[in-house]
This record gives sequence, C-alpha cells and structure tokens, in this order.
Amino acid sequence: TTVFDTDQAAAGYALNQFCRSLMDADNRERFHADERAYLDEWPMSEDQKLGVIARDLNGLITLGGNIYFLAKIGASDGQSYLQIVSSMTENDAAGHAEMMLNGGRSPDGNRYLHEWKDRT
Repeated sequence: TTVFDTDQAAAGYALNQFCRSLMDADNRERFHADERAYLDEWPMSEDQKLGVIARDLNGLITLGGNIYFLAKIGASDGQSYLQIVSSMTENDAAGHAEMMLNGGRSPDGNRYLHEWKDRT
C-alpha cells in the first residue's frame, strides 16, 4: 500500500491536476484526440506520462497519483469505477464485484510485503 502523504501529493500534483482536467468534456476530447500532445501540456514526469498512456494505475499511484483523480482517466475511457479498480487487482470486474460483495479480500496472505514476493 502506498500512503498518500504530503510527499506523494507534491510528487503527483501535476498528474492529479491533469486527471482533474478530464472532468471537462472539451479537455477529454482534446486528450483522446492526441493523448501525448495533451499530456505534454502538463509539467508531469515522463514516467507519469507513460503511465497514463499505458493506463498503469498502480504505477501511477507510486508516482503520486490519487485514485480518486486517477479514476477520471478510466471514466474518460468509458469505464465504470468497478472496471477501473478491478484493473488494479488480480480479478476481472465480475470477480472483483463478487469478492467485495462477499466481504472483501481476505487479510490472509495480504498483511506483509514478504507475502507478495512471489506475485507479479
């Protein structure tokens, strides 16, 4: 888990502002017409820009992205929030919904980083 603290907020400020810009229909249209050109208007790192293009939300979180802003990327692609967050897990949307309806992910095997060492 990446803690969204003041350092993360500072690192992701431009990224999160870009995401916020997608709330405007004209900006969404400009972004989808030429993603790279629109991203180059923002003072984001190259890794952040590549993460947006790849839709690598987990990677963008480590680069300062806030999930509530990052979700606007998926929403601009026509995805539901369920589809967006399930793309960050090992489940598809249906499997993720079922897991959540059954009480969420078990803490067994999810408490410590060393429990994830063999996962991709």
